[in-house]
Amino acid sequence: RELKLNPNCAAFITMNPGYAGRTELPDNLKALFRPFAMMVPDYTLIAEVILYSEGFEDSLTLAHKMTRMYALCSEQLSQQDHYDFGMRAVKSVLVMAGSLKRSNPDKQEDVVLLRALRDSNLPKFLHEDTILFQAILQDLFPGLEIPEHDYGIFRTTIESCIRNKNLQPKECVIVKVIQFFETMEVRHGVMLVGPTGGGKTSIYEVLADTLTALHTAGYGKKEKSTDCDSALIPLL
Repeated sequence: RELKLNPNCAAFITMNPGYAGRTELPDNLKALFRPFAMMVPDYTLIAEVILYSEGFEDSLTLAHKMTRMYALCSEQLSQQDHYDFGMRAVKSVLVMAGSLKRSNPDKQEDVVLLRALRDSNLPKFLHEDTILFQAILQDLFPGLEIPEHDYGIFRTTIESCIRNKNLQPKECVIVKVIQFFETMEVRHGVMLVGPTGGGKTSIYEVLADTLTALHTAGYGKKEKSTDCDSALIPLL
């Protein structure tokens, strides 16, 4: 039997069996395709080029520090299903760093990158891993301190919405709501993970109530990033 082929159509399969959640292709299916190998990309070079495109001048040094940080994290932090130190994570940090660079042109570039690394990674780490992560950042960026960001009306509205739900505005809850919002600003897919009773539902309900209250009060909505990545925020 002859099949009429469409020369404008082709099928490609990417195989990465070592990656989380991936499995090997069956031999009978693999035999129908022509295999070819791929090289691991140079993360440092990619980060350097993207940092240059985002407006950074000292991109070479910053790219080396960033890729070194992810290498140390993958070696020293605990193994969790939602931890990802690959190109997706690198790309999301670079997008956030570029946004911070444009909104804070007077800040030091290493301070801007340090804040992007902290804000994009800290929400997904377990409590015991945050200490190691902050130590890694201090080793790579010695003597640098990130000034605390003043969230102003956003923070006060979060506290008000927490009280309206007859809950206590604990600092850990407020911080997690802010982290949830900032993660949604740079990634399309976000998951809240944690044990039963950890506050997952309350976190997203408080954030929804906060954004609704701010919109009703006439505060403008920030533009969201176009980075199509996903993140998980543990509430542990």
